[in-house]
Amino acid sequence: MDEILKGKKLIHIYLAGDSTVANCPPQEAPMAGWGQGFQSFFTGEVIVHNHAKGGASTNTFINEGRLETIFQSIQPNDYLFIQFGHNDQKPFGTDPFTTYQSFLTEYVKGAFDRGAFPILITSVHRRNFDDQGQLVNTLGEYPTSMIQLSETLEVPLINLWEKTARLYQSLGPEGSKQLFTRFLPNEHPNYPEGIEDDTHFCEYGAKEIGKLVIEGIKELQLPIVTFIKE
Repeated sequence: MDEILKGKKLIHIYLAGDSTVANCPPQEAPMAGWGQGFQSFFTGEVIVHNHAKGGASTNTFINEGRLETIFQSIQPNDYLFIQFGHNDQKPFGTDPFTTYQSFLTEYVKGAFDRGAFPILITSVHRRNFDDQGQLVNTLGEYPTSMIQLSETLEVPLINLWEKTARLYQSLGPEGSKQLFTRFLPNEHPNYPEGIEDDTHFCEYGAKEIGKLVIEGIKELQLPIVTFIKE
């Protein structure tokens, strides 16, 4: 696509994150991360580049050169959306208030150094309800740590942790299943043995989470709000 559209320079949004953000391969459809259809929320002046990867944590995304790939392309006035946490909990990951924050700072500083706008996004909740029908936090202190870092660095934050909690709770233990990749055996050709995944969204769920990110953009009144489709 031409870099100039209607006399204006295109704005690029780069997504850095894990499988809850990533584009899923066709053989996993209808599983989808919220970044997969994120382009559909914007007019042609905005181009979304989804670099999120399944299994990625803040440190592995850097170690695999994925952040550097973004930094080689990102330009002044572009955006870097940063959502990690699920895999930072794993043994290869990070500690909430030390290494997690230090790696996130690399993303933020790198964006600022290139004249781009970093946006921190807290992780989406997993679908996990207790016997009383109340959502249970499975993300430890990572969301709180990111919120703290956003205040320290004075970086805009979209609290998707809070937004997904409200959404799941409003739908309840049964209703919230519609957001996720869940099939009975032989119900879908890609999942002949069935699947009950309470972490990864289906295409419908990914779209609903994308709406929450758009809601956050509007609340922050980011300049790209002008290019959100109504």
